[in-house]
Amino acid sequence: MDSLILRGGNPLEGEIPISGSKNATLPLLAAALLAPGFYRFSNVPKLKDVRTMSNLLRILGAKVDEVDHELLIDTSHATHVEAPYELVKTMRASFYVLGALLGRHGEARVSLPGGCAWGPRPVDLHLKGLEALGAKLDLDAGYVVASALPLRGATFEFGISSVGASCNVLMAAVRAEGTTVLKNIALEPEVTQLANFLNRMGAKISGIGTRDLTIQGVAHLQPADAAMIPDRIETGSYICAVGMTTGKVRLTNTDPHELPSVIDKARQAGLTIETGADWISVERRGGALSAFDITTDTYPGFPTDLQAPFMALATLAEGQSRITATIYTDRFTHVAELARLGAQIHMDGNSAVVTGVPKLTGAPVMSTDLRASVCLVLAGLVAQR
Repeated sequence: MDSLILRGGNPLEGEIPISGSKNATLPLLAAALLAPGFYRFSNVPKLKDVRTMSNLLRILGAKVDEVDHELLIDTSHATHVEAPYELVKTMRASFYVLGALLGRHGEARVSLPGGCAWGPRPVDLHLKGLEALGAKLDLDAGYVVASALPLRGATFEFGISSVGASCNVLMAAVRAEGTTVLKNIALEPEVTQLANFLNRMGAKISGIGTRDLTIQGVAHLQPADAAMIPDRIETGSYICAVGMTTGKVRLTNTDPHELPSVIDKARQAGLTIETGADWISVERRGGALSAFDITTDTYPGFPTDLQAPFMALATLAEGQSRITATIYTDRFTHVAELARLGAQIHMDGNSAVVTGVPKLTGAPVMSTDLRASVCLVLAGLVAQR
């Protein structure tokens, strides 16, 4: 799709089921490489990144069938160990297969990743963690060439909390001989789901939900099924949409417990939010939005992927909001495009200072990444001609 045409001005009403989490699905697809056999994954989102990872599994020898929102996977013949540049360059999460291939085969050849157009996102922590487990790593023509016979348990501390590195090293550690302790591991729900899934496969991971995991290596794993957790970023984006347009929407198949900081900021902005076990009701019936401040942080802090959607919300809030990025400090390509719609934003280092305006005005805009696109779509929902 080259473009979207939005005609703003309508309140949102109704009920929306939230999709399964892409960021939880991708590491589980990689983890299916750890043990040969059949897997059934349900509540899988129909997204390009999921198709890309499925194609990568096929290249590695797996059979992957899509049936509605389920993936049926057979990794019995996934014996290849090279993840080619042509696929890995299109999606950074393809790099997850490095830890899984090492864990199952003791070797891997995986292209260095490409991916999003914004910001440096190095893989140093992935590699240092695998080296701590005894992997020998070399760089050959843009590929990471890894071998480990065998992987051995070790203690490794992540210098920063990284979801990708946590997932990659964890998948290798479950097959390492002896005991591994991973310190300062990411707490994001996607990492927790992976750890629980690995345990269902026969891994022995303790400390799940804390910063330190202890893994007792096992010689064998077996396939398991999984239902993907709800996409908390999609949920937060819809919360912003209701806040900007007014109306009332009930979001189902979601988990409010994964969104404490998001719900808190939405209420500060003036939205009425009620929650249940698996639903969130969001309402705004007129009245001005209130300014708010946000600082992105690792989970359970405010998620970096919702910085842009909440900036769109702030453009209409009375007063001055400050949105500070601490995870990816250059993730502000949407600022100039929001200004084309009449938003008043100025940059102060790694903070965007947003002064609310009475209205936004429609104009052509261009996006450079996924979250910037969401931000501009939200602005388009209320932009006047």
